[in-house]
Amino acid sequence: MMKLAIVETKLLTREPGALFSLLIPLFILVVFGSSIEPGDTVLLPMALAIAVGLVSLYLLPTTLATYRERGILRRLSTTPVRPGNLLAVQLLLQLVLAVTACGLLMAVAGTVLGAHLPSRVLSGVLVFLVGTASMFAIGLLIAALAPNGRAANGIGVLLYFPMAYLAGLIQPMQQMPDIVAAIGEYTPLGAFGQSLRDVWAGSAPSPLLMGVMAAYALVISIAAAKFFRWE
Repeated sequence: MMKLAIVETKLLTREPGALFSLLIPLFILVVFGSSIEPGDTVLLPMALAIAVGLVSLYLLPTTLATYRERGILRRLSTTPVRPGNLLAVQLLLQLVLAVTACGLLMAVAGTVLGAHLPSRVLSGVLVFLVGTASMFAIGLLIAALAPNGRAANGIGVLLYFPMAYLAGLIQPMQQMPDIVAAIGEYTPLGAFGQSLRDVWAGSAPSPLLMGVMAAYALVISIAAAKFFRWE
């Protein structure tokens, strides 16, 4: 298991998508962060949600679907290293990548930009974990249904932009029609982004939105497990 983790870590560090997942949210933060007030409670949560969204909807499903397409999962089934071990390692590495991306954003925001950081640390960690679980579940479902890595990439991109729009990551929710903003708040990425904004504003995250994200994580994970194919 440890050797598998080391090999997969090396492969992940060579993957251009991993670098993009780190740099794109950071670029957005730096470009727009230079013109905001230090007490802003919107930009950094938005950048964090973007980072998790990129890992979940682009990198995770593309990697797993590509492994199945190339027969790697099928070949592993005949060795002591079972495909389930590879799946577990990939989920852990993708989580580490998401944590690294968010940690980098917060470090740059707090030191270089002088941005506001939340005082509710435990609430922030809980929101991150539940929100990431809901987004990873979607990535796993994409990997389960996509016939190959290219299709998984395309599906992830097609899902990301509507979800990012509904979550207020492309256009502020205040500028959306009320019905669209209301729907967006209860999407996985929308609930995640709003919960992060609540924490940054010094409030406790909404129990309703936390429940929404947990429900998405559970239901979609079950669907992904049902439809997932090893070959």
